[in-house]
Amino acid sequence: MTQLDLARKGTISPQMKTVAQAEGLAAEFIREGVADGTVVIPANINHVNLVSCGIGKGLSTKVNANIGTSSDFGDINTELKKLQVAIDAGADTVMDLSTGGDIPATRRAIVGSSSAAIGTVPIYQAGIEAIERYNAIVKMTADDLFAVIEDNARDGVDFITVHCGVTQSAFGRLKQQGRVADVVSRGGAFLIGWIIYNECENPLYDQYDRLLEIAREFDVTLSLGDGMRPGSLADATDRAQVEELLVIGELVQRAQEAGVQVMVEGPGHLPLNQIEANVRLEKAVCQGAPFYVLGPLVTDIGAGYDHITGAIGGAIAAAAGTDFLCYVTPSEHLSIPDFEDVRQGVIASRIAAHAGDIVKGVKGAAEQDRAMSMARKKLDWVEQARLSLDPERARRVHHQRTSSGSACSMCGSYCAMELVEKYLDVKAPRC
Repeated sequence: MTQLDLARKGTISPQMKTVAQAEGLAAEFIREGVADGTVVIPANINHVNLVSCGIGKGLSTKVNANIGTSSDFGDINTELKKLQVAIDAGADTVMDLSTGGDIPATRRAIVGSSSAAIGTVPIYQAGIEAIERYNAIVKMTADDLFAVIEDNARDGVDFITVHCGVTQSAFGRLKQQGRVADVVSRGGAFLIGWIIYNECENPLYDQYDRLLEIAREFDVTLSLGDGMRPGSLADATDRAQVEELLVIGELVQRAQEAGVQVMVEGPGHLPLNQIEANVRLEKAVCQGAPFYVLGPLVTDIGAGYDHITGAIGGAIAAAAGTDFLCYVTPSEHLSIPDFEDVRQGVIASRIAAHAGDIVKGVKGAAEQDRAMSMARKKLDWVEQARLSLDPERARRVHHQRTSSGSACSMCGSYCAMELVEKYLDVKAPRC
């Protein structure tokens, strides 16, 4: 029985209790959110060492880190180290996006080593195996694709990105309007090529019930991917993107009716003034299903600093109601991320998520900032580091230049808070 089934029957599962404890909320609140589809708990029945986290309405905004091999670089040991770096930095979930080496072995190693929920994009493996088997991605069969999806589910993957909304209709919109950056989703590109070559509908849409059966058997959460997401500000919120979202809205309902947990992926590259509208549109069209965004990146020219452009967009998106942020690293658009890129990407997205949580009134968020302010007033450097999102860096930066007094080296003897504290303790002279 899936988490959604249990919630609708009024049963509070162990996973719901774990989420409630982590969030500081009542277990019944979590059960109600799962039951109405506004909260998901990615928890594959085969992921034995999983510590469940909840994603959705009323919960803290979660952060995902992407790792995985490419055709040019990476091996299992490298990706396992990235997994640990991501979790140590505070990632709530990790996605294995491997496209090189032994993909199934890498996936199994990551799932087996992770207490955090793991996500994958099965069409990557299916497409690469089609090249090996048939010399072309477009010759992949529906059976090939669904076999890989089932293998991912059986291996304990907790959520999968499936580009079910990349339909012939959505592709027609894309051709009709034209784009600056065309399609930047790798899974979306695989499927568009398949649709053009085979002159058939996307099997993930055409055989959606088959997908639901697999997801239900293993309680895999579907993350309905945004294959038409804009990869350029010039393409933001266009007809192709909206056409896909409308299809996804229908698929959300069908998944929930089948007892399958589901969330929705969103853009992408968006100017600041379109982020809130995109969040509201997804929530309206998809019945409040949890929303998962990549960034979004608010400018196209931040190469080398896209963890910052993504964090700016992520903070606005989280404040507007987005539930789940996929990190962006400094190497986005440039290179496969290294260990430091992974760490910086996670921290940047955690800052964005927390900024959004303050606006949303998530329990405990504002209290954390108040505690930090009190520690700063006391010049308590140990407590400031402890409360920081990156304690190790906070300690290192504070100690890199010493001060003769109790303040930091920025102000030295002229720390505003230290001076005001001193003045407040001095009695005013009589006039």
